[in-house]
Amino acid sequence: MPLAPSPTLLVTGGAGYIGSHTLIELIQAGYRPIVLDNFSNGSAHALKRVESLTGHALEVIEGDIRDAALLDTVFHQTKAHGAPIQGVVHFAGLKAVGESVAAPLDYYQTNVAGTLTLLQAMDQAQVHTIVFSSSATVYGIPREQPYTEMHPIAPINPYGQTKAMVEQVLRDWCATLPARRAICLRYFNPIGAHPSGMLGEAPQGIPNNLFPFITQVAVGKRSHLNIFGNDYPTVDGTGVRDYIHVLDLAVGHVKALEHARGTTGGFAAVNLGTGRGTSVLELLNTFSAISGRKIPYEFQPRRPGDIAECWADPSTAEALLGWKATRTLEDMCADGWRWQSRNPNGYED
Repeated sequence: MPLAPSPTLLVTGGAGYIGSHTLIELIQAGYRPIVLDNFSNGSAHALKRVESLTGHALEVIEGDIRDAALLDTVFHQTKAHGAPIQGVVHFAGLKAVGESVAAPLDYYQTNVAGTLTLLQAMDQAQVHTIVFSSSATVYGIPREQPYTEMHPIAPINPYGQTKAMVEQVLRDWCATLPARRAICLRYFNPIGAHPSGMLGEAPQGIPNNLFPFITQVAVGKRSHLNIFGNDYPTVDGTGVRDYIHVLDLAVGHVKALEHARGTTGGFAAVNLGTGRGTSVLELLNTFSAISGRKIPYEFQPRRPGDIAECWADPSTAEALLGWKATRTLEDMCADGWRWQSRNPNGYED
């Protein structure tokens, strides 16, 4: 009896940090991903390394989710070739909070209008399943800790607004047809890398996030780390966040997809975090102990809009998706350092 063909998925933004790690987990779970990426934030080299790690040749399409004609062609051609797309994992979008404040229209155009174009193409092709890369930024200033999915949605910057708007669009989209299924994964703070050292975070220019800045100081690319605020009401005065290993996050997408494909329809928003807060200094000290590198740092004033602390209540993910973070802070630091030390210039090495 012949084996059933692998379910085909469209993975938008699959060449990015989280997308590339998720490709590995999807392939290992038996899916056939087709990657659509415009490479504004992703790397073709990352996809080559995914192929090397999995032994699986990827189909890669260079293009933009705002290109309606291209999307229609992708959905049509896969169907014509007997392997129709059965679901979408949607990472594509702009992702820097500070940049979103400076260029909000770019964020609404790409993140919101781009998703509308994608959903219209899905409707044309009768594809009813999507897993969306959302963010804990939809919650805004915490009214209580930890964040549960019942926390009010009140983002405080355009990036968070775009994520919240797309979630609402997906909620409304699902409500109009019983077969439609959408799961929005609200990430907390992904860090770390693939344990092979072949795949990791490679930000373009100055990193927007804390962890790649730490690793770049450790490898000698930057002189020191600026820590914004040491007078918060936290364990040591520095900001506290919920850091999660990127591979735990990747597994969460597979679990979400499996759940969506196994249900009759509907919308869900789910936190993906560890449920544990870690301060900047705790992260820094853990990384130094594992890497053997001293990280020079300087305290700077708080940045406007930064909050003292936040972490997830991940119990819904465990109950609904059967998912739980398993990797430790030490794992995150060890894997992140292995990546950066072997690839000091990212994928340019």
